[in-house]
Amino acid sequence: MLVFGTQMHLVTFIFVSIEVVIFFYLVIFWLARPDDRTVPLNLVLIFLLLFYNISGGLLPDPKLPGSQFLQIVLAYATGFITPSYFPYYVYKAFNLKKLKFHAYKGAFIFLIIPYILFVIVFGLSGSLKVAQILLIFPVLYGLWLIIMLFVAIRYKYNNNFKSVESKQELAVLLLSIAPWVSLPIIAVLELGQAVEASVTNLGFLLLFSLQVKGNIKQLRVDHEKLIKSEARLRVLNNNLKDEVTKRTKELEEANQLKTRNFINLVHETKTPLTLVKNYLDEYIQKHGQNEELGIIKGGVDKLVADVVNLFDVERFSKGFDVYRHSKISDFSAILESSLPLFEYYCSKQDIKFNAEIEKNQLIKADPNAINRIVNNVIENAIKFTDTGGEIRVSLTTKDGKLVFFVQDDGIGISPANQKKVFEPYYQIGNNNTSLQGMGLGLPIVKRVVESLGSEIIIESNPNERPGTKVLVILAKHEPGIDDSPAPAVSEPAAPYYRMPDIEIADSAYSPEKRTILLIEDNKDMLQFLSKKLMDKYNVYSTLNGADALKKLQELPVIPDLILSDIMMDKMDGFSFAKAISGQDAYKHVPVIFLTAKATATNRMKGLKHGAIDIVPKPFSFEELNQKIGTILDTITKQKMAILNTSISNLNQLKNLSPESSPLISMPNFDERSKLFNLTPREREIATLMVKGQTYKEIATNLYISEKTVTKHIQNMFGKAGVSNKVGLINKLIR
Repeated sequence: MLVFGTQMHLVTFIFVSIEVVIFFYLVIFWLARPDDRTVPLNLVLIFLLLFYNISGGLLPDPKLPGSQFLQIVLAYATGFITPSYFPYYVYKAFNLKKLKFHAYKGAFIFLIIPYILFVIVFGLSGSLKVAQILLIFPVLYGLWLIIMLFVAIRYKYNNNFKSVESKQELAVLLLSIAPWVSLPIIAVLELGQAVEASVTNLGFLLLFSLQVKGNIKQLRVDHEKLIKSEARLRVLNNNLKDEVTKRTKELEEANQLKTRNFINLVHETKTPLTLVKNYLDEYIQKHGQNEELGIIKGGVDKLVADVVNLFDVERFSKGFDVYRHSKISDFSAILESSLPLFEYYCSKQDIKFNAEIEKNQLIKADPNAINRIVNNVIENAIKFTDTGGEIRVSLTTKDGKLVFFVQDDGIGISPANQKKVFEPYYQIGNNNTSLQGMGLGLPIVKRVVESLGSEIIIESNPNERPGTKVLVILAKHEPGIDDSPAPAVSEPAAPYYRMPDIEIADSAYSPEKRTILLIEDNKDMLQFLSKKLMDKYNVYSTLNGADALKKLQELPVIPDLILSDIMMDKMDGFSFAKAISGQDAYKHVPVIFLTAKATATNRMKGLKHGAIDIVPKPFSFEELNQKIGTILDTITKQKMAILNTSISNLNQLKNLSPESSPLISMPNFDERSKLFNLTPREREIATLMVKGQTYKEIATNLYISEKTVTKHIQNMFGKAGVSNKVGLINKLIR
């Protein structure tokens, strides 16, 4: 029974249809599991079967183009090519190592070459019967392959055919190859297309079914592994969740414990701070205030304000009400009362201060809360505005709302940081205004504003233009007949701590004194150190590392020591130390770091940058002063030792006897130096002068100017009572 008017039998067509479905199933399976190595082998097998069935079923057909010879040759080609793939397929798919020869060479020699001979004989004789005689070679090769197949399976299972798997594999492979061995016999006997298709396809489909069974088994194994893995992952995930929950709870408890301990510690300071503050205020009222007491009062006020802020942040975080907003407050009056001190400070810093305030603007809020908003926002603007900048303060009404804003032209706040500035303890580095805070001002302002049901907005983008505008939009209160503003606030109308108005002058240079460069961004600390050190040293002061580099170029001498803070704006202490370490003129100058953060990391970093010591704050000035003196004396002794060693080496090079060296009587030199009350610097200059160096050479070696050398030598002339170098040398060494 033929189909569609072709030479293809219905049986062949059925096999073709089945194999087309299998082929596309394998393609989908391969796309799903591209790492499965057996799928490509099965794809090739099914493709060859399809090619064999289609060409064998349709050819030869006089209705199709091409000669009968070519159609017969093509039909037989598929009959030879398809079984030639069998050795390679079973070698790879079933891991039959003994079939390696047949997989790569045997099929070509005993199937492809005989096919080529078949075509030649058929072409020359024109007789298919004569050419079919050559089919004896594939039959014999098939018998040999059956034997080798048995040998290969036995080798694979170590001569053990007891397992069901080995028996099943042997039976299926033998049944799949046997029909192909009989294919030439079927062709010679002309048993028909249906018999040929049934025998050959059933054999290979049986082989394919064995592979499918193996795949199904492997899929089940993989599925079971997946289920077990999912179960294991689920357990691990649950354990991880439990562990994370446990650790989170422990961390929260630890954090709460630290916070409680910190708050308790701060709480313990409130009573002594209150006593200190009140006794200090009482003393100042009775005896007046001097500069030192002003600094102490400023420090105490700052500590009190910080303690208040810490407690308020804690109360806000726990949802407590810090202020009661049942009162009516005159925002305009509160703002105007706060402006004078800000205006005064801005004038000292050469900052323009402009204020536009609409009168009699009322708000239903605690006046202390309004005062706090005003002070914190304006104070922050001053912190971040450079000298010569401008600050605008405005209070207006718009759409029934009070709009209070403060605008500066300072460094600005990047959009990425505009939310962070409202987080407690977050700080943005500020310029040298000595207004260091704890990062609590704006967080408190935000919580106060939110407690009023209002909003605070930051408008700033340093990439587009400098400056920051902070807007606070509040609900305006329309006064009733009986409404009257609450009395003056109990909190300070000025910033919570003193904005220091300190001018720090450098000391007048004295050749008899050694020189120290101070770098500190807190003006109170800078003034304290400068005043304390000025009695013994030439002291020059700067507020940051960048200014210090400029100052070094202006000093009359290279400093003998540098005392520097670490955390500063523009250029910190580490960056400054690194900068001078690369300059020949200054890299020998010893550096001592002062820091409030003397962590092990900072100490190591400071020492790596060449610091001699790192002194933590708070420190004892007496200890610091002794340390400075010891370091400078040690450096002087080292210089003297180096000079003496150099002179001794020169004497040896010149073959001079000890008696011929004018410096060998150094004990006399030391005694005479003390007798004439020479300073350490004068002794250094005298030593080099005795060595025979000129004024210019002495200046170069000691990193000072020639003018300074001349001034020191003139002083020594007066102390020794001589008028020239020779007389001075004779006085010192004889």
